[in-house]
Amino acid sequence: MRPYELTLTEAARAIAAGELSPVELTDSVLHRIESVEDHLGAYVTVLADAARQAAARAEKDIAAGRYAGPLHGIPMGLKDLIDVAGLPTTASSRVRAEAPAAHRDSTVAARLRAAGAVLLGKTHTHEFAYGLITPQTRNAWDHDRVAGGSSGGSAVAVAAGEAIFALGTDTGGSIRVPAALNGVVGLKPTYGRVPVDGVTPLSWSLDHVGPITRTVADAELVLEALLAGEHATSPAPEPRPAEGSLTGLRVGVPRNHYFDRIQHEVEEAVRDAIDDLRELGAELVDVDIPMSEYIQATHWGLMVPEATAYHERTLRTSAELYSDDVRTLLEAGILIPAADHLRARRARTLLRDAWTRLFETADVIAAPTVTSTAAHRDQRTVHWPDGTEEGVSETYIRLSAPANVTGLPALTLPVGADSAGLPIGMQLIGRAFDEATILRTGRAYEEATRTQGRAALTAMSLR
Repeated sequence: MRPYELTLTEAARAIAAGELSPVELTDSVLHRIESVEDHLGAYVTVLADAARQAAARAEKDIAAGRYAGPLHGIPMGLKDLIDVAGLPTTASSRVRAEAPAAHRDSTVAARLRAAGAVLLGKTHTHEFAYGLITPQTRNAWDHDRVAGGSSGGSAVAVAAGEAIFALGTDTGGSIRVPAALNGVVGLKPTYGRVPVDGVTPLSWSLDHVGPITRTVADAELVLEALLAGEHATSPAPEPRPAEGSLTGLRVGVPRNHYFDRIQHEVEEAVRDAIDDLRELGAELVDVDIPMSEYIQATHWGLMVPEATAYHERTLRTSAELYSDDVRTLLEAGILIPAADHLRARRARTLLRDAWTRLFETADVIAAPTVTSTAAHRDQRTVHWPDGTEEGVSETYIRLSAPANVTGLPALTLPVGADSAGLPIGMQLIGRAFDEATILRTGRAYEEATRTQGRAALTAMSLR
């Protein structure tokens, strides 16, 4: 196995044991980037020289006994919404084409730097994270398909071996959607648990930062680094490894919303995965998703005016620099009355309360991450068997938005593929600040089935 194919957990063990050097690992990933990046478009910028220098420092520190932990010497990518001192944050937009370098690291970048991770570069986002496609980037499995978004660059980089792990942001599904479409793991922590200072906002009340990795075990390691310095009064324990059995765990299986209007192969794969959880000892409990008819309206009522408020000044001076789809959404936000935004805020409170009651009968909700696998790059709509038609972005966000509106932690992990070989993801949603349970559940499934997000490293066909 080539070093760039290793999971974070495997690479960390090899580095700690002296079997692999950070320089060797970083060189392997950089060579991989050189080989495939022209086909994929995952990166805004690659910092090859700086990455090699950081890897050399990590190697020297580890040799001197200054090992910082499992991320030490591990090459990573950061979504280009995340400030890194000395680098511009472009948000993949012409609006910031001349953006100055950031003066300091965002909190998440600083924590990963302290953990010894090696920055490879900044990854593409759908412009200002306002979309579910990431048009600059191609799917790691089929280059004629969308990468998903908005963290498409981060997901593709991890899936294709261009990074061992990466960070993304999630406002309506922007970590989980591209992770699912590219067959890797994506974790959206509880709202507010991972700091977002120094991260360009899309919607202040919905934004999250989290890891994209090849395995659930890898996601645990990155989350631990992101939580470094967390207040001791946090209501949840640190995530801990799974130990196989899920006996005593109640897994809620939705009767509504999550299995409505979805691709047959997606439903089949996710239901099979839920059965695997039962085989591991979990109790399956049918649940009704509360207020499901209000979720999308609430999400849009929060996100659209908040995004427009952030971009208000630039819209007045440089509107022509935005891409057409993002500009349309930003200008639409001007038309939303303040009263509608306040109604959305009230609806969110009601939804949070209803989901809190839902978790009185279940410990984890298991459901599809997205309704269908990766669409063709020129595809605009999805036609469902019931005769309805839905925009591609709308169909992707439909199942991911509930965890943003409620702020609950959510994990996606690969559970199979459709007849075209495109990845399918299962989503696990947990109680607020209970990342430990969804990670334990996901890891138990992963260990039992050996389903890991690494197949695209060899299955992808470069064109």
